[in-house]
Amino acid sequence: MAAQPRSAIIATGSALPERIVTNEELSAWVGLSPEAIVRRTGIRTRRWAAPVQATSDLALRAAEAALKQAGQAAGELDAIIVATTSPDYYFPSTACLVQRELKATRALAFDLAASCTGFLAALSVGDQWIKNGARRVLVLAAEIKSRVLDPKDRATAILFGDGAGAALLGPADAGDAGLRMIRLQADGRGHALIHLPAGGSRRPTSADTLAANLHTMRMRGPAVYRKAVTTLVGSVRALLDEAGLSIPAVSLYLFHQANRRLLDQVTERLKLEPRQCFTTIAETGNTSSASLPIALDQAARSGRLRPGDLVVLAAFGGGLTWGAALLQWSDGPRPSGGASNAAGV
Repeated sequence: MAAQPRSAIIATGSALPERIVTNEELSAWVGLSPEAIVRRTGIRTRRWAAPVQATSDLALRAAEAALKQAGQAAGELDAIIVATTSPDYYFPSTACLVQRELKATRALAFDLAASCTGFLAALSVGDQWIKNGARRVLVLAAEIKSRVLDPKDRATAILFGDGAGAALLGPADAGDAGLRMIRLQADGRGHALIHLPAGGSRRPTSADTLAANLHTMRMRGPAVYRKAVTTLVGSVRALLDEAGLSIPAVSLYLFHQANRRLLDQVTERLKLEPRQCFTTIAETGNTSSASLPIALDQAARSGRLRPGDLVVLAAFGGGLTWGAALLQWSDGPRPSGGASNAAGV
């Protein structure tokens, strides 16, 4: 039997809302000075969606940017996967709304929820589609977390922003380029560390849940911080050990953009050089599942990634969920070779 093709990211895209929310604006709400917010988080600004914007609107813009970069017609897509925990609706899926706007009539479209690890989970699913015969899979991560923030909660209001990122997958050329390895894990015992208490089937929306402010995000910051640092460091080391690679062999490390202090701890423990790191946290804040593809798109478009570079992506999020991926950067867009709908794989 022929070896399964390795999937490669052949184009990227991202989208941020127009509204810039500064620390000065948040300062009065949370009772912290702008400087104190920077010291705690490393964040100076974040983007929040306009009242008329929904998650699918940001996902659509990121998708269009990736398709434009690849010179790819939406009609050739085999699948659209959206990672999100802030969808437009419970159903239909946000992916179906993006499919409608793109007119990607051949593509299966569906959402998945893995919190801040969502992009890696969606990337893993997309990789399997490529290995089973699909030619083009659009992987998106999009969030509007500003809608579920308590503006007076210091643990969350100063951290989270909105945005979307996209990665267009296709079969890799012969050789080592493409997604080499991805490892994902979860531990539901930690579900209460980051969660939205009400609005689902366990605690349906009611006058009581609204009065108790149970429709805003809850996060146990110190516990999440400690768990995230040790888990991210351990995930990266385990991934590289399995791949037979050393820390210096990787050109660029991209982590979920959760908090600058957390990122500094991870990079220090892994002994990464500044040239191996790329961050967006100062300008975008924590955009949950969208932070990895936004950072990936910005790194690629700013020239930080060259064909052949080894890249590690790692994330940690609610659930609890975490994971890491190793890929070798490809040489960019190339012809699709004729798409074949792989919805039946």
